[in-house]
Amino acid sequence: MRSLHIENHRSHRIGWLRAAVLGANDGVVSVSSLVVGVAASGVGKGNLMLTGIAGLVAGALSMAAGEYISVQSQADTENADLARERAELRDEPESELQELTAIYMGRGLDETLAKEVAVQLTRNDALSAHARDELGITETLMARPVQASLSSAAAFALGAIVPIIACAMAPSKSVSLVTSLATVMTLAVLGSVAAFVGGATIWRGALRVTFWGVLAMAITAGVGKLFGAAV
Repeated sequence: MRSLHIENHRSHRIGWLRAAVLGANDGVVSVSSLVVGVAASGVGKGNLMLTGIAGLVAGALSMAAGEYISVQSQADTENADLARERAELRDEPESELQELTAIYMGRGLDETLAKEVAVQLTRNDALSAHARDELGITETLMARPVQASLSSAAAFALGAIVPIIACAMAPSKSVSLVTSLATVMTLAVLGSVAAFVGGATIWRGALRVTFWGVLAMAITAGVGKLFGAAV
């Protein structure tokens, strides 16, 4: 008896993975940069903690709102396209059948087989067939604004907690160093996990995320030191 060939694909993770990685990375980098930058200006530890917490709250809300608006715009476009396709299927079914046949012919099927496939799929679920093969809209990749918004906010908050905890536990004179080290390690882990879940090269993902995070912190620290010295 032939065993079943089971394939594990990762495309179903694209929606939440993108939002989660973006949110967590932004949370770590943004709040760490704030803490390190403000620390470089010479303020006390209490103000640093306040800065970090304010950055967490503001950043999480901003990420949630921005992600919702962005993904909702995509969802609105998808819904408008589906509504138009639904109307065309109702008013011009023959033209839509020919259009679907032409799509399959363009993908390599001969005319007879292409038309047979188009007829069968139209009979089963015409709108789904056109959504998938004409518009490129599938259930897996459809925009989900609420999911993306909540994922981004939660991920940002989880990422932002790292530099806040590091700041709280570090000696006053070593806040910048401890926060920076904690951030670098977190970014490396985050990049590795994101690459693993997405099926990419782990070390490359870790290096990419860490590099940009360190660069952001270095620039912010430089600005903080410049303005702190000026004051």
